[in-house]
Amino acid sequence: MTTTAPRLAGDRRHTLERRIRWIVTATIAYNLIEAVAAIAAGTAASSAALIGFGLDSTIEVLSAAAVAWQFTRRDPERWEKGTLRVIAVAFFALAAYVTASSVLALVGQVDVEHSTLGIVITALSVVIMPFLSFAERRTGRELGSATAVADSKQTLICTYLSAAVLIGLVVNSLFGWWWADAIAGLVIAAFAIREGIEAWRGDACATSVGMLLEDEHDDNDHHDAHHH
Repeated sequence: MTTTAPRLAGDRRHTLERRIRWIVTATIAYNLIEAVAAIAAGTAASSAALIGFGLDSTIEVLSAAAVAWQFTRRDPERWEKGTLRVIAVAFFALAAYVTASSVLALVGQVDVEHSTLGIVITALSVVIMPFLSFAERRTGRELGSATAVADSKQTLICTYLSAAVLIGLVVNSLFGWWWADAIAGLVIAAFAIREGIEAWRGDACATSVGMLLEDEHDDNDHHDAHHH
């Protein structure tokens, strides 16, 4: 009874693909709420980091939606490269926007106001996001899907960003260090560029095959363990 990873039993593959659709749907729903709340709170408090965070959430939604759409196609692998390219471009655009607004905020010494909503929404993300990311990555690895794994990494990066923005907001509220917000914005921009490069490079074909092989080794190890 040695099955290799690429030959996932039909019903198991079906279960996993359905699970990815559920995780992605949850991610989309949460990110949409987060995007609206962060952009509204950011606009109210004139916080470059919060607005950037909200826009990042919007791109996360696009990314997750692209993966969701991809998994409704009959042949998901065929769409992998295009999907990754679109996601990459969106991240570069985000990086450019957030860098510009953070630099302008630093130069103009924009006063960032205390934002309770901003603190609540970023704190929630720090708690919720790692769960979604972990679930999607595990499922994606078993399926051998490069886009699902890439999307899960983005969700994790969203956690780091939430933490950066949260720290910026708290520090600003406690000590009135208005520049902490712009620094958090620049952190977001740096992450967005890294994400964009990874997605663009994601030669999807190579990634999928590599992951399938990697998973096959894992599976063989498991089977060996059972035999001994």
